Amino acid sequence: MSLVLSVNVGVPRANPWKPTGTTGIDKRPVPGPVAVRAPGPKGTGAVGLAGDRVYDIEHHGGDDQAVYAYAREALDRWAARLGKPLADGGFGENLTTLGIDVDAALIGERWRIGAEVLLEVSCPRIPCGTFQGWMADRGWIKTFTAAAEPGAYLRVLEPGEISPGDVLTVESRPEHDVTVALAFRALTAEPELLPRLLVADALPEEDLARVRRRLNAPTH
Repeated sequence: MSLVLSVNVGVPRANPWKPTGTTGIDKRPVPGPVAVRAPGPKGTGAVGLAGDRVYDIEHHGGDDQAVYAYAREALDRWAARLGKPLADGGFGENLTTLGIDVDAALIGERWRIGAEVLLEVSCPRIPCGTFQGWMADRGWIKTFTAAAEPGAYLRVLEPGEISPGDVLTVESRPEHDVTVALAFRALTAEPELLPRLLVADALPEEDLARVRRRLNAPTH
């Protein structure tokens, strides 16, 4: 059985790694229930969980990045590799999951959480300077990219409330084979995979547009 192990909401803190000045990457477990809804377009700072927000509004937030999920199993692998414990929310995720391979989820896959909330996998998390600073590792972006375990952003299709311990059920999966990990690899270190992303129409339109531009760019 798959479930939501922890629901995590950001605590605003100073961000010395970006001009925004503040970051919400410090996500901490909260008791449920937590209201979840579609936040609207990017640019406002709004995200899917009540009480949370982003501060780099140009690159984060909005409907396509409403909720960020990361697997507890992957956090445990990182903890062993890094030689230090990683708490739930340690990678800035809103949902720490258990029993589901988040990176093997298909783009467009739909998750029912509890009785009310329906989420759709939209895209992988791309590491940024804030994440690297948060991890206190100057090579973190390179290390994280090489591992290709990015976790998934999800959009909110049906709002409601979620709590720690809620069952997570995969309600539907698209027929293509584009996983979160594959999309991440294509968008970062392996551009030869970009043509495979074109069948994943649940990717954010801005990502698909970027893929089309890169594929149509002249080669030298």
